[in-house]
Amino acid sequence: MAIDLQRFTREFEELIECESPSSDPASLVRSANLLSRIGTELLGVAPRIVTVEGCPHVLWRFGEGPRRVVLIGHHDTVWPLGTIRRLPFSDVEGIIRGPGADDMKGGVLVALYALAALQARGALLDGVSLLVTGDEELGSLTSRPLIEAEAEGARAALVFESGGGDGAVKIARKGVAIYELEVRGRASHAGVEPEKGINATTEVAHQVLKIAQMGDAKAGTTVVPTVLHSGTTSNTVPALAKVGIDSRATNVTEQLRVDAALRSLTPVHPSARLLLRGGINRAPLEPRQSMGLYGRAQRIAGRLGHPPLRSIAVGGGSDGNFTAGIGTPTLDGLGTVGGGSHADSEHAVKTWIPRRVELVRDLVGELILD
Repeated sequence: MAIDLQRFTREFEELIECESPSSDPASLVRSANLLSRIGTELLGVAPRIVTVEGCPHVLWRFGEGPRRVVLIGHHDTVWPLGTIRRLPFSDVEGIIRGPGADDMKGGVLVALYALAALQARGALLDGVSLLVTGDEELGSLTSRPLIEAEAEGARAALVFESGGGDGAVKIARKGVAIYELEVRGRASHAGVEPEKGINATTEVAHQVLKIAQMGDAKAGTTVVPTVLHSGTTSNTVPALAKVGIDSRATNVTEQLRVDAALRSLTPVHPSARLLLRGGINRAPLEPRQSMGLYGRAQRIAGRLGHPPLRSIAVGGGSDGNFTAGIGTPTLDGLGTVGGGSHADSEHAVKTWIPRRVELVRDLVGELILD
């Protein structure tokens, strides 16, 4: 059964025009309700909207038994309300544009249409879940327990972030760790008696240089000092400084090495104090956790007559890091194909939409029969 691309595009437009910034609860409720309506019309089954701390997550759960396959997406975006007036939906020469086109309202539709296509073939979908969260762009703070509970013990987690520009799926993502280092010194008058102060700016500068050396390019590990705040006025020795730290690693061993190094930092000034907050947010999605599913997807793409299915590794995290972190085989990048996530150039290529729906349809179909 061929995909109704006109209907897909119409619903894609509805989802894009229903703005859903992660930090706006009312917008997320509207988005979740719209998604619920579209999905119910496609699947004939209404989802459960799970609201956690005001954030709505949309869950379709087929059957009561153990999960076989879990499909994961998100309906929140990074774009503030009103962006749609500046970057309106457009469908020109096979390119769909608008906030969320690439990340990832089209990916959610790919998942829905693939499951609907399986139903049209008579599949029961028993043991399949589709979870569409509302806070992925904020780090999945309220949805992580739902994701892990749904994926625990499943044969596969399929993640609908966008694919690579040539249709590549994502077989690896770096693990993410986020920290803040606080330096506590002592204030004094910078002109009258600076020697009585403990300069938090000077101390944090020493620490930033140490932190910047903790990465390992050969191992693919990055440790980057980011946002820095220090001091109050130009004539006061600063008593407080804070620096944000973003760390990415391809494996757990490197994550733990960096974590230990950060926790072992000591002040250069003997009377300064250091306080480290934060830690590992997402474990890596390593290739070994994806290769079985990737090989299966490659064979299916070949059988369908699609272009050869390629793979890529990326530095950014996704909810696939959580499913991989609990040991569930995970394949990411199964959403739309395009580019420009989080940028004005965000777009999806229409010719790839039917291919993605077909690929996911047959991949899920095989997995539920195993």
